[in-house]
Amino acid sequence: MSEAEVLYSDVKFTRERGNTGTASSPAETTYSEVRISKTQPSTGLTADSQQQLVSNGRSKFPSETVALGVVSVLLAAAVIALGLISHKNMELSQRLTEHDAVAKNLTDEPKCEEGWELHGGKCYNFSIDSLPWYLSRKQCIDQHGDLVKIDSREEQTFLELKVREKMNEDEDKFWIGLTDSETEDTWLWADGSPLDTSLTFWFSGEPDNWTGRDSNGEDCVRMGEKGGTPDLKCWFDKSCKEHHRHICEKEAAAARLKCV
Repeated sequence: MSEAEVLYSDVKFTRERGNTGTASSPAETTYSEVRISKTQPSTGLTADSQQQLVSNGRSKFPSETVALGVVSVLLAAAVIALGLISHKNMELSQRLTEHDAVAKNLTDEPKCEEGWELHGGKCYNFSIDSLPWYLSRKQCIDQHGDLVKIDSREEQTFLELKVREKMNEDEDKFWIGLTDSETEDTWLWADGSPLDTSLTFWFSGEPDNWTGRDSNGEDCVRMGEKGGTPDLKCWFDKSCKEHHRHICEKEAAAARLKCV
């Protein structure tokens, strides 16, 4: 029902009392209330409908707030999950990198100790000291090697370039492990193996076994020409008593990582 506009009005009625032999009494007044209702135009909605409408309007806002709260929680959870996944991926990548490094160190990769240079699976040491050929060889043996034995043109190329880099002057040459001290003109390497005559790098006019400084001639071989020579030919025979630097050679050791 629609609400009505209520108007109030007071009506006063007076009635005289009957004669009772006493002094006249004042008239008795009676009040009566009259209510006049004026009906408002109907809105077409019942009270229940209006109440439900108000209720629905009020409940709409809390529902949206709850939904936003749920979405926020889900987004926060997603961000945390992505952060954890990213952290795990970084840890995994680091472990894989460490594993690769360990695996590389565990392989039989040849390595040389400090002061030695690696080339072709062998280690080379270019001395600073100048010694006679025999003492030079002894120093190499003391370091678990020997005076160098040149087995290929590729090895001669490597040594010729290295020697030129290290030479301070033209006579600053290096002993190699070649000698004919046992039998003249029979050239042997320090390990006793014969020289391959198809693989020689004698300088022009060498060997000449010159006896000008040593009556025993020149029975040991040195190498090096600071300015370079055609076709790598830089071997010279020289008295074994002369002092020169030398080249030591030994097999490269397979280095393995020691796990603690």
